[in-house]
Amino acid sequence: MNHAMIVPILLPLLTGCILLLAHRRAASFKRVLSVLATWMLVPLAIWLLIQADTGALAVYRLGDWLPPFGIMLLLDRLSALMLLLTAVLGGFCVIYAVRGDDERGPNFHALFQFQLAGINGAFLTGDLFNLFVFFEILLISSYALLLHGHGAKRVLAGIHYVVLNLLGSSLFLIGVSMLYGLTGTLNMADMAARVSAADPANAPLLAAAGYLLLVVFALKAAILPLYFWLPRAYASATAPVAALFAIMTKLGLYAIVRVFTLIFGSEAGVLSNMVLDWLWPLSMLTLAGGVLGALAARNLQILLAYLVVVSVGTLLAGIALGTVSGLGAALYYLVHSTLVSGALFLLADIIARQRGDTASELVSAPALKQPLMLGALFFAGAISIAGLPPFSGFLGKVMLLRAVPLGIDASVLWPVVLIGGLGMVIALSRAGSMVFWRPSEAVSVGRPADTMRVGATLGLLLGSVLLVVAAQPIQAYMQATAAQLFELTPYLQIIGGGQ
Repeated sequence: MNHAMIVPILLPLLTGCILLLAHRRAASFKRVLSVLATWMLVPLAIWLLIQADTGALAVYRLGDWLPPFGIMLLLDRLSALMLLLTAVLGGFCVIYAVRGDDERGPNFHALFQFQLAGINGAFLTGDLFNLFVFFEILLISSYALLLHGHGAKRVLAGIHYVVLNLLGSSLFLIGVSMLYGLTGTLNMADMAARVSAADPANAPLLAAAGYLLLVVFALKAAILPLYFWLPRAYASATAPVAALFAIMTKLGLYAIVRVFTLIFGSEAGVLSNMVLDWLWPLSMLTLAGGVLGALAARNLQILLAYLVVVSVGTLLAGIALGTVSGLGAALYYLVHSTLVSGALFLLADIIARQRGDTASELVSAPALKQPLMLGALFFAGAISIAGLPPFSGFLGKVMLLRAVPLGIDASVLWPVVLIGGLGMVIALSRAGSMVFWRPSEAVSVGRPADTMRVGATLGLLLGSVLLVVAAQPIQAYMQATAAQLFELTPYLQIIGGGQ
């Protein structure tokens, strides 16, 4: 077995435990350990991605129990991609955090590592119940990270976030229990085989369990009408936490792709592709709702949170097409939106620090200390997230629009995406003009931006540039990933072959 597969889970888990035990040690010790552990995930994820790019599925059997009886980790192109994206995002977030945000409350770095362990575990698991377990690990960590720093607004947003996710966890457990009772297995590959051969009399119950999971994943992904918790929660969190949370909605979308292409995919008999008809209207409504929220926002961080909702709608549209080209375009856009959204949350915090008590409110405030540098970073991030050339957001949207066959779907998607892009440009232009072009007469009270904070922000923004420079090989990988997901035979052979 390839023991490197379990390291993305064990490394942050053990690091988090060490940080808890060493909570009385100097802050410098905890910072160095956290940064090193997080950045060690990057070369590991790159190596796993290279392994996955061979096209072969890698299976790790914990305790060496053969599936479906033992717990199984599964590495394919999609899980390897998500591991690398998480490692890069987490690496820059922790660099930003060590400049003072980690001191706003206790045990920040331990919680950060547990969050990474839960996210990586969710991307790697091949077992539906353990997907629930890793969801709970990352959610418990996110509850504490969201409240990190105290404050009434943060507590209020945190309560809403906790209550809704506890409800989602309950529905998740009910759905998993129903599937286990009907199929007798929790291994996703084994479950897929049993659903395809299930008694037609059990189809309604199987469908009900599947739709329960869809509701849960839609809540995690912030799909309309279940996205109303997100803007306040993301806006209330500290900058590195909000930036790391940019991967959280993608985790919900990942779960939708994984479960509804494998278990309820093309080989599911009467339940074949049962949610595709739901995903299309939900994607359009989510995209439109996110744009309207961005236009109405009067706070920069809330505006950015609604742009996360817009990206969720755009990604869901690519998934809803149910084609290799559509899913490949969505995966390219997923990487782009995660990196740029994370960068903008960090940048918004840098800007807020130079605006005094006004902070992120989109009203007149004292002039910034470094308007040219921050303005250039904001301009680059804004045109990228809005989908304007020459950055990766433009390429992602072009790929998505080209993936839609001519017909009713194209007549809906094209105007929604293009008009939505215009709405994003208007919202970001208004925010930029208020922050950079309409300062008040008050004396500036902010300090020049910290070099490491700017470096972390720039590092994430450069991801958009890399996606353009290396667009051809990256998109080839995304298309290969999508093709692998729709080719179910190797997944179904995992059990029979006893790999």
